Amino acid sequence: MPVFPFAVLIAVTALARLVGLAVPYADSWPAAAAVGLAAAFALASTAHFFQPRRDGLIAIVPPAIPRPDLVVTATGLLEVVGVVGLLIAPLRTAAAVGLALLLVAVFPANVRAARGARHPAAPTTPLPLRTAVQLGFLAACAVAASAG
Repeated sequence: MPVFPFAVLIAVTALARLVGLAVPYADSWPAAAAVGLAAAFALASTAHFFQPRRDGLIAIVPPAIPRPDLVVTATGLLEVVGVVGLLIAPLRTAAAVGLALLLVAVFPANVRAARGARHPAAPTTPLPLRTAVQLGFLAACAVAASAG
């Protein structure tokens, strides 16, 4: 997951927590983190469906995985399902755990992207930064999972 969605995660989480001071929906850091994650994954999911970013994601799927186009569509749909789950309090924990597992599952594509997948729309974030962002998202998933 690129750096911009991570910035969205941080900004929306902080904003949700601020709003949560007056509105019970995000009245804790875990609930605010769920809102921030939902915003970040909603943004990130668009890359799975719209060009040219879709072709860039297809290009970074490891070659051993068949039908990378279907994999990109499926992971995008899983992100959307996770977004919905994060916003429904009784589903938050399951959604956060599912998204954390998805982040781990797609990490090989992130490694491939960092090593220079040959497509102009492929993500190009260096591996150390990409790994740090991924760990940040996993931490946010863990925090949000405690909100359920």
